[in-house]
Amino acid sequence: MLRFGPSQQAARTFEVVIAPEPDLVARLRQITKTFLLRRSVPAALADDIVVTVSELVTNAIEHGEGTVTLRARLTDGKVLIEVGDESPAPARLRTPTDDEVRGRGLFLVSVLAHDWGVRDEGRTTWATFRSPGKAG
Repeated sequence: MLRFGPSQQAARTFEVVIAPEPDLVARLRQITKTFLLRRSVPAALADDIVVTVSELVTNAIEHGEGTVTLRARLTDGKVLIEVGDESPAPARLRTPTDDEVRGRGLFLVSVLAHDWGVRDEGRTTWATFRSPGKAG
């Protein structure tokens, strides 16, 4: 499900709710990239945001419960990404060993995003990005 509202603010926001199916991550990356580029977010920043969406959605699918919600909101000079699921267990940054091939998703988010965190009693993980100029 993809929802766009009629207001100016809603046109700068989208929300997608999916079943927790790994095959849908690629589609969400595509939707996010299109949304960002059509709103004049610089391509390099859009790429960082798409990586973040991929990591957060994948974490929600693999470690969360129930449906997964992706929201993207553009405000003057800022992009907010929120990914939620129905699990109260918050995402947490960890340090994988050199031999582990997984477990670096939130590390990538912490490097790419201006800021990130969890809220809603652990059900939502968010990341913010600063955009040069006005995103919209």
